[in-house]
Amino acid sequence: MNFRIVVHEEEKGGYWAEVPALPGCFTQGETMEELMVNVRVAIDLCLQVLNDRQAPLPGPHDKSVQLLDIAV
Repeated sequence: MNFRIVVHEEEKGGYWAEVPALPGCFTQGETMEELMVNVRVAIDLCLQVLNDRQAPLPGPHDKSVQLLDIAV
C-alpha cells in the first residue's frame, strides 16, 4: 500500500509527519531517516487498529504542504 504523508519541520529541530488518509496518524523524528522509520510504524499500527475494528480505510485528503509518498 502507498500512503501520502505530510512532513513538517520543527523550529527547534526535528520533524513530524501526519498521514491524511489515516486521521489521527502522526509521528515524529529527530532526523528525516528516523521520521521515515517512525511513520512506517505509525501507519502499520493505525492499519492494525482499523483492521481490529473492521473499519474501512478513509479516503485521502489534499493539503497544500510538502507531500511525500511512502510504501508500507
